[in-house]
Amino acid sequence: MKLKKLALVSLMSTALFAGALGAAQAETLRFASEAPRADTQFKAGQKFNELLKAKTKGALDLKVFPDSSLGKFDAAISGVRGGTIDMIVSGSGNYSGLVPLLGVLDIPFIFKDTAHAYRTLDGKIGQDLLDKMEAFDMKGLAYWDNGWRELTNNKHAVKTPADVKGLKVRTTGSPAHIEAFKLMGANPVPMPVAELYTALEMKTVDAQEHPLGVLWSAKLYEVQKYLSLTNHAYSPLIVVMNKKKFDSLSPENQKAIIEAAREAGQYQRQLNNDNMAKIVADVKKAGMQVIETVDPAPFLEATKPGRKTFTDKFGGEDIIKAIDALCDAK
Repeated sequence: MKLKKLALVSLMSTALFAGALGAAQAETLRFASEAPRADTQFKAGQKFNELLKAKTKGALDLKVFPDSSLGKFDAAISGVRGGTIDMIVSGSGNYSGLVPLLGVLDIPFIFKDTAHAYRTLDGKIGQDLLDKMEAFDMKGLAYWDNGWRELTNNKHAVKTPADVKGLKVRTTGSPAHIEAFKLMGANPVPMPVAELYTALEMKTVDAQEHPLGVLWSAKLYEVQKYLSLTNHAYSPLIVVMNKKKFDSLSPENQKAIIEAAREAGQYQRQLNNDNMAKIVADVKKAGMQVIETVDPAPFLEATKPGRKTFTDKFGGEDIIKAIDALCDAK
């Protein structure tokens, strides 16, 4: 009887040790996001975690840090490059200081529609741009969805480029975004998302241009009066990982990370596309005046010189031609 008890205790100890060893082998990756917890970026991060755990049988998982809690975009990107943060999702324009050619994605009206943007990002053009991250100690994993940028302001309804003249507009740091608003006579003011609500509330800036998802999740509708559905630029998000950390993983886990990141991106695209009409209805209920029909032609004409300004400084004529060639592809 004693021998049976000893054997049982030994088996239980072995099982507990094996379980503890398995738990010790699991690795949690720190994943930074600027967007609020209410944003689809956070939901996509949770989906990413779920997929990654399943694909690696629990060997890898993510801890998502929303609300710029690991630092504003520039500090967080530096953290990924230095290895203190494992991954980040951030707007493509936020990487353009390192990889200027990424700015072609920010050129106004470079994409005809959402399908055109997806074809570009999910194909060779998108992959070639992701690969350029490696020179800066980052592995480009996937494109997520920020959506079409719309203009809000506190001064008056914007229906034409002339209505933009004189507005202090918060933009990203992307040269293409900044140039576009200069061409329309605005005063562009780059600043991090984390500072934007207060800047609008204190009237440091009059206006901002973000996709509808950020307008809603960051509650910018509380401090803005007018929303114009300009669709002036499509904004992708880019998920990157510290390259040294990525290279240290097994080929199987590297594959799992890329697959999980891209599948989470597809999930987030669907969330955003399904949510647009509801957000417009909700901001109307919150008191915003919404200009739903905006003729894009005058905005395209006003901002078109920005293409040459961009290519004169950074190159990329071949990329723009390749993007144009995909316009009507199936």
